[in-house]
Amino acid sequence: MFSLRTAPWGAVCVLLVASASASTPPPPALQAAVREWWARSPQVEAASAALRAAQARATAAAQPVYNPTLQLEGENADVDRRTAGVSLALDLSGKRRARMSESDADVRAKAAAYALQRRDVAADGLKAWAGANFAREQSELGRRRVAVMARFDTLAADRLRVGDISTSERDLAALALGEAQIQQASLAQQEATSLAALEGLGANLSQPLPALPRDLPPGTDDLAPMAVADRPELVQAQAEQDRAEAGVVVAQRARRPDPTLSFTGGQVRSGPRNDRVTGISVSMPLPIRDTGRAGVVAAQADADVAFATRRAASLRSEASLKQAQATYAALRAATASFRQSRASAFDERAHTLEKLWQAGEIGTSDYLVQLKQSLDTALAAVALESQTWQAWFDYLAAAGRLTEWIDGPAKDVSP
Repeated sequence: MFSLRTAPWGAVCVLLVASASASTPPPPALQAAVREWWARSPQVEAASAALRAAQARATAAAQPVYNPTLQLEGENADVDRRTAGVSLALDLSGKRRARMSESDADVRAKAAAYALQRRDVAADGLKAWAGANFAREQSELGRRRVAVMARFDTLAADRLRVGDISTSERDLAALALGEAQIQQASLAQQEATSLAALEGLGANLSQPLPALPRDLPPGTDDLAPMAVADRPELVQAQAEQDRAEAGVVVAQRARRPDPTLSFTGGQVRSGPRNDRVTGISVSMPLPIRDTGRAGVVAAQADADVAFATRRAASLRSEASLKQAQATYAALRAATASFRQSRASAFDERAHTLEKLWQAGEIGTSDYLVQLKQSLDTALAAVALESQTWQAWFDYLAAAGRLTEWIDGPAKDVSP
């Protein structure tokens, strides 16, 4: 019922080489977490049920179109008649083959939809996981900011008592501490929101989240995107087009009437005479009142819709890949550049500023301005790292490699 498609050995080798050099696999803890998201996801469960339903329909479509009919007749009159007959409509128009082709395409479409749903759940989960990790890191940075400001407030109070600073400068320290506490509450709210988004995807938050690798993801040159026709959304669109085109054949075959062959045998008694009778008959429906033409026209229109939808999916896939590639390349380059600069040394810079302030080389307002700039830069760097990882997951999804990155290449994902 189902057909296997073969590919040239050269294409297989190229695909395996590209897959092997695409990127290193994720940590085992992250792989386990994604598989748990798949197991707990209602969207994946629904797609799996739809695939099983399509497979059951394919099994049903492979059955014969017509069942035989048994007929028994008896008559008591001047002539006593006892007959039995059997009739069977013959599928000479190829209805069964057409239904099998349509159901096979439907199974491929549902399998592609299942793969797409797994990819989408993985992408959403990984992006939420990266966001939660970096939200936690930002929250920790915010707590360090509150600790620095609390220390600064205490030192300002001590210096005010000995007359080193004015009352207005002491008030600036208190205001800075209050602002840091308010901003910390906002960061804590962002962390809670990120964790809630992750839990909404089926994550088990009773266990600690896997940590993000410290190294940046690979560059775009290290990842070979799938051919556009092999990406999950295009596989689904092509299967839907095949199903619609097979639906046209089904409608055409439905217009063709099939003959019904009947055999009859029995006994007829008239007075003392007793005769055996046999008969054969052939009947054919006449498609006069309903020719079925409208059904063919509708099926052809559905096929045109599926063809246009596949073309649109191809254009969207290419556009999404280019956008994801450009976005990820820009964010990764910015993150790598920031990591190599001195702007990332927040703790060292905060310590230096405090020493300069205590030595009286900079004023309180200058200290607060420079410290705030350092903190804002550190928080922006964490946000940049988060955006880089999320862009990496978007790029993997657009390139058709996300599920492969998690499961490994050429792995059967059927439920």
